[in-house]
Amino acid sequence: MSILQGMKKAAEKVTGIGRPARADLSGMLRDRRPVAYLFADDGKTPNNAKYPLLHYRDTVAFKAGLDPAAVFEELFAAHGWGRSWRNGIYDFLHFHTQSHEVLGIARGSARVQFGGAKGRTLTVEAGDVIVLPAGTGHQRIRKSDDLLVVGAYPEDGKYDQPEPRDVDHAEALKRIGRVPVPDADPVYGTDGPLRALWKAQA
Repeated sequence: MSILQGMKKAAEKVTGIGRPARADLSGMLRDRRPVAYLFADDGKTPNNAKYPLLHYRDTVAFKAGLDPAAVFEELFAAHGWGRSWRNGIYDFLHFHTQSHEVLGIARGSARVQFGGAKGRTLTVEAGDVIVLPAGTGHQRIRKSDDLLVVGAYPEDGKYDQPEPRDVDHAEALKRIGRVPVPDADPVYGTDGPLRALWKAQA
């Protein structure tokens, strides 16, 4: 997280300025079904054999006077996805072997390659949410100058950030296979589509 964004986040938490009330979050959500992408292990990027990446397009309608990053932080935290950060998306291929991850596009846009070399490149824009199951490779290809992303994780996940060369592939697959389905969808909660979609694939 940049120093500026870190200071802004801290100030918002102290003053409440720019942060939504939890009760107001549902009024900012559009009813969206995610597009699902299931990526196979390509020998370098493990991806996730059971659970697809979920891309919710234009799912949040930001209200004037509220910081979009704070909206995503409060939204994700309300559904048990915490340890949030504000930054961009790294321009090198990486993944997480011990946790799922959610990305909320607070500002700007980017082209991101998901799933490694044999995956898919998607455009993500402000208001989008992308849920990455553990193991899913991701790498920024290009971005707008104003890109700002909020990331968060289920509370029971453990953070790591290897590149393919950093881990034993077989061991990475074992770790990924042990990561459980989250208790709630980071956008729509326990009634959201994530649990149904992921359990259907399991």
